[in-house]
Amino acid sequence: MSAVLERIEQTREALLGALASRDWETITELDLSCRVCVEDVLAEASTNEQVLRTSLEELLDVYRQLIDVASGERQTIVDEMTQIRQAKNAAKVYHLFS
Repeated sequence: MSAVLERIEQTREALLGALASRDWETITELDLSCRVCVEDVLAEASTNEQVLRTSLEELLDVYRQLIDVASGERQTIVDEMTQIRQAKNAAKVYHLFS
């Protein structure tokens, strides 16, 4: 396996670990590294196409998981903010009548 494909594999594994711990800062850094790795592998002419395809498909699966988790986290925050707003409004109404 070429050095670039190994870097993609290592980055993919690190992304999975960061996703499991919800370490968004590390995910951001790894995303940038991943972009560089993909650019490097696309520039490398001697890469086995089947190995490359498999590696990139596995990386794509990780990104799908990241999107699903991030969307879920975002929706949780939206729900919490809605509850906070509703509680705030209820407190205002309570104070008006007390």
